[in-house]
Amino acid sequence: MRLYRVLLNRLRKSRSYLVPMFTGIVRERGRIVSFDDARLVVAAGTEAEIGDSVAIAGVCLTVVGRGPGTLMFDVVGETLERTTLGRKAAGHGVNVEPALRAGEPLGGHIVQGHVDGVGRLRGEEGGLTWFEAPAEILRYCVEKGSIAVDGTSLTIAALDDTGFAVALVPHTLEVTTLGALRPGDGVNLEVDVLAKYVERLTITA
Repeated sequence: MRLYRVLLNRLRKSRSYLVPMFTGIVRERGRIVSFDDARLVVAAGTEAEIGDSVAIAGVCLTVVGRGPGTLMFDVVGETLERTTLGRKAAGHGVNVEPALRAGEPLGGHIVQGHVDGVGRLRGEEGGLTWFEAPAEILRYCVEKGSIAVDGTSLTIAALDDTGFAVALVPHTLEVTTLGALRPGDGVNLEVDVLAKYVERLTITA
């Protein structure tokens, strides 16, 4: 946690503080009202102004419009290709988290809303929930380390050659979309940004 606070403080003291950050603590489970011509409309109680950043299923998006109980976003083609958003439609549930504001506690871990890849639910085994993940994701995964799954901050409990496992408590299953997943369903994955910094520093050292 001390490393996270050091990194967070450095970001706030530089221009990087303008970059939206999240914690992976899902505020609510929203519902897609419509998704036409790259305009995504989500029913959610989260308060946000036009121009604010909100993570939808772990993807950082900008609010472009509001309605009674809804938030609107424009989703570009690259995001549709690189995340699971391109496979979602009206009625689908999505995890919702507004960007971290100055002074708010860092309850999970630093999440940028920049999806690194798409994984799939493998299933449950021995009380753990397993996800298949690409090799470029697994290289940053370590036991007891953090990972964001559809925007939810989780702790890695185990690893094998093709995936990782987490322990999902009843509260997480209830308040996020993870409880509705079925084997084979896709999920957005974002690795711990600290792992990327460590790799970069190791290479350039």
